[in-house]
Amino acid sequence: MSDTEQDESLTVTKDMDIDDSHFIYRQITEKSVKFLDYDYKRCVGCGICVGLCPTKALELGPMQEISTGLDAPPVTMDLEKCTFCSMCASFCPVHAFVMTEEGEFPEHEKFPEFDSYVEMNEKCVPCAICKASCPEDAIEVEFTFKKKEEIAPFEEGKEGEIEIDTEKCNFCGLCAEFCDAFLLIDKDKTPTDPTPFELLLVDEDKCDYCVLCQDLCPEDAITVKGEKRGEAPEIEGNLTIDDSKCTRCTWCQVVCPYDAVDIKKPFDGEIVLIDSNIDKCDPQGCHGCFNVCPSHLWYVSEDGKIAMKEDYCTYCGACVNACPMDIMRVERTQVSHTKIPDSPWASQWRDAIDSMVTSKRKFPDISRTIEVEPEPAKEHVEVEKPDIDSSFLEAARERLEKAKPLLSSAKFRKVVESDEPEKVSKEIKKKLA
Repeated sequence: MSDTEQDESLTVTKDMDIDDSHFIYRQITEKSVKFLDYDYKRCVGCGICVGLCPTKALELGPMQEISTGLDAPPVTMDLEKCTFCSMCASFCPVHAFVMTEEGEFPEHEKFPEFDSYVEMNEKCVPCAICKASCPEDAIEVEFTFKKKEEIAPFEEGKEGEIEIDTEKCNFCGLCAEFCDAFLLIDKDKTPTDPTPFELLLVDEDKCDYCVLCQDLCPEDAITVKGEKRGEAPEIEGNLTIDDSKCTRCTWCQVVCPYDAVDIKKPFDGEIVLIDSNIDKCDPQGCHGCFNVCPSHLWYVSEDGKIAMKEDYCTYCGACVNACPMDIMRVERTQVSHTKIPDSPWASQWRDAIDSMVTSKRKFPDISRTIEVEPEPAKEHVEVEKPDIDSSFLEAARERLEKAKPLLSSAKFRKVVESDEPEKVSKEIKKKLA
């Protein structure tokens, strides 16, 4: 697909490619290319981009059907209208839109975007709990300390005892990372209990009671009776967060036993269940809000009704668009964003950001037309028709009849084309005499 626009100095071509779940839109000039990559499988259908788009190039799809299984893009684009302004990419809470550029562009200050983050503070050990609990697989941990086999290789036939204090153990997973004798048993995570493990087991056939795990455990939850061989390493590692996957859902913060996670969400707001409509909800059958929620906050309560953990909510509003029964309402009270530079486009960005709270968008005039104030209506004045003398009218008709042959006269046309008014006037008088 392509669309070409022409102005006085620059030819702009637009086209689109599809790569798996990615719609890749391009704006091409002689000196540069802008890429807008839309991953429709990543999109949750919150509709924020639709409300922001200054040219109304984006449209929200049938979210109730999409949330319950229809394989279709939650957002569609009219490429002819898109100006590649990057508002959708700057304020997509799940990074379904990504804007990149190649070539020569005029220098300008960075466009505003969400000022949100997830960071690990100095209390981070690190351990494996946050990685295992993250519903978006956005956290990676690379442990750099030496493993048991490097310090004290396994020796068969050693005798001893090992015991795990389940009251102290927080399932941090460091012992399992350090030694193959430990095994963490996974469990199904839920919004009410996001911890990823339920048991820590020891395979004593693989344990030689070297005591190193006891010294390694940050919670003093392991007791070993045996022959100590070597020194336990300092716990070291690198933890990284993939910002393109992270939705600021706070699961990592909730499960962290060391208060090591700092989070700033893109929005402040409120989500409430509408009491009068809750009984209409079929959480077991529909599951629309479950399927689209980037925070994974929905669950079915013990009484079989829809329930949520509001602390996880990022107030994106995807659930509202997906719900066929108007079960919930989302209101935003504040947007966390970076500075809006003082520039010609500042007012549009400021209005776009405000609209995420107010839901009122002042769209720019892109009609390229000039507004003209209409003249006030004038008072109607009746005009009296003049009397016509029939004798004059008959005389005029007679003279017109005499003039008709002039139109077919080659001689007369030659006189007219000579551009000599005196000759033309003389010829007309002679013919009409």
